[in-house]
Amino acid sequence: MLSFRAHSKRKLFSFNLAAVLCTVPLALAGQNNAKAPATNPATNSGAWSGTVVSSSCNADEAFNESPDCTKNVPGAKLALYDDTSRVMYGLEPQESVTAHLGDSVTVHGTLDGDAIRVASIELMSIGLAVGQKAPAFSVHDQFGRVQTLATLKGANGTVLLFFRSADW
Repeated sequence: MLSFRAHSKRKLFSFNLAAVLCTVPLALAGQNNAKAPATNPATNSGAWSGTVVSSSCNADEAFNESPDCTKNVPGAKLALYDDTSRVMYGLEPQESVTAHLGDSVTVHGTLDGDAIRVASIELMSIGLAVGQKAPAFSVHDQFGRVQTLATLKGANGTVLLFFRSADW
């Protein structure tokens, strides 16, 4: 009985480790793509994603999700904190972002120095809605085999776990 439990635990551990190793390349690819905002060099126009925070916070405080960063501080302006590059951007005009303090957003506009002239702002949605089907994908696992949603699906469905931003 003891050897059966140990064998089952080793098998479960191996399966979980394989699942994590299969997702690491996807997570790293997502991080590498997210580091540089998509901008048009000729016009400095593009899109930036992050969290709207008070400019009274610095990038380290915003990264550590200090509660003070999402408080309305008299005299402070609102800024966009991009946690993938740890950069804070000023936002102008302020009136277009005041309702989004603490929200994860994508800002479209033009970069002027370290400030973004906001053309539009939209809330970011993270992940799939409950009941929504995952999109088709294929990725090579640690053994070089192609894995798809269909090949990973088990009897009770599939759980995919992605690490968005691991700071090691």
